[in-house]
Amino acid sequence: MIARIYQPARNAMTSGQAKTRYWVLEFAPAEALDIDPLMGWVGSGDTQSQVKMRFDSKQAALDYAKENGIEAQVVEPNKRRPNIRAGGYGENFATNRKGPWTH
Repeated sequence: MIARIYQPARNAMTSGQAKTRYWVLEFAPAEALDIDPLMGWVGSGDTQSQVKMRFDSKQAALDYAKENGIEAQVVEPNKRRPNIRAGGYGENFATNRKGPWTH
């Protein structure tokens, strides 16, 4: 039983960092998905792939995995570089602009 420990990425539709502070332990699928011949739904008998646990820190997730004999692989997050401008949002409306303003 292999698990992946990672920190979720932010939502691409927002600039906020909500739901990215915690760490997630998620099990890898043990068997392939199969298609139900009658309904066409996709499913499997693997219930562990539905389990997703949240932890406050990476160390807490690693400790849980070690206590329960779970082989865990840690995926380090790629932190985004902050985009801080000297004038901030007010720079969009500056009257002392050197060049023409365009979109």
